[in-house]
Amino acid sequence: MPSIDLRQPHQLPLAEARARVDRVAARMREKFDMDSRWEGDTLRFSRSGVKGSIAVAASEVTVHAELGLMLSPLKGMVEDEIRRKLAEHLA
Repeated sequence: MPSIDLRQPHQLPLAEARARVDRVAARMREKFDMDSRWEGDTLRFSRSGVKGSIAVAASEVTVHAELGLMLSPLKGMVEDEIRRKLAEHLA
């Protein structure tokens, strides 16, 4: 399975960074019917064709996603969109 691994530095307090990730996750749940749950400061997410995590740390957010066969051809587009959203909400 192809995977996506991205890091986005931030200068936000940890609680604010987590809150911003949570707001993005809420939109993902609505738009893509995605399941998600927090495990400490890591948000685990999944839906048909993708699963992964968003780890919130003091100075960066790390995204790891594994794409299923159907989303594999769209890896570049998915990666670009994740990168854009991270920059938009955390930079």
